[in-house]
Amino acid sequence: MRKSLLSLAAVATVLLLAACERTTTTSPLAPSTPSRITNGTLDGSAHPAVVLIIMDIGGSPAFRCTGTLIAPRIVLTAGHCAGEPGEFSGMRVFTESDVENGNNNYPYPGPNTVEARAWHSHPQFTEAAFYLHDVGVIELKTAINIPASAYGRLPSVDQLDALKPRSSTTFTAVGYGLQRVNPVFVQDDLIRESAVPHLIQINTGFTGIGSLLLSNNASTGGTCFGDSGGPNYLGATNVVAGVTSFGLNGSCGGTGGVFRMDRNDVLAFVGKYLK
Repeated sequence: MRKSLLSLAAVATVLLLAACERTTTTSPLAPSTPSRITNGTLDGSAHPAVVLIIMDIGGSPAFRCTGTLIAPRIVLTAGHCAGEPGEFSGMRVFTESDVENGNNNYPYPGPNTVEARAWHSHPQFTEAAFYLHDVGVIELKTAINIPASAYGRLPSVDQLDALKPRSSTTFTAVGYGLQRVNPVFVQDDLIRESAVPHLIQINTGFTGIGSLLLSNNASTGGTCFGDSGGPNYLGATNVVAGVTSFGLNGSCGGTGGVFRMDRNDVLAFVGKYLK
């Protein structure tokens, strides 16, 4: 999830946390420390479409998120990563090779570091109720070229409605978020990682028609602060079923919230930037 200042929203009696990670000019990586998305694995070159996003406020780096290239100049992310109009003064996108070449220290100099030309959240997005329309698009100044088969693909309208909550209904979550968080310890190695959570809830009173709840535990792994906007691929495909959106507690445990990409208004919003 987008990490730094916590945005809180009450839904019924449950607290949803959307958060991005506050960036600093030095985010050292401890190479000897094993890393996890949470309880996941190093992604390596498995998902080259997944990129790190740094958002500026007043010209200085302030937050980080994750996104997915769905075209050479288009990055799909969460609405709270694109923000409300005027919220961010600039954005940059970094590939995994950029992060590694920069020795995991901002600003991650690399051959594919690209400035954003513009960024947009869903027209109905508000920070006050981010979870209702939590999708955003970033337009890049120059293209990031990867194999054509590696770009993220959008689902068809209402494709996810056929899914059943069970351990065999899995997703591949990818991101640059925290690996572990508890009251006395935070593990925050900046490197791309993945996990394979399964479906807990869909089309319930809590999720509504726009969200999913996925597992987030030691067995399946899950997402945490800094993973916001990152893809939750359907199974082992490159179909982006949804983007990481919210958590239910500050320790990133139990379940993780995903904003669905298969609703008509979401596909229409994203699709206009692909034309």
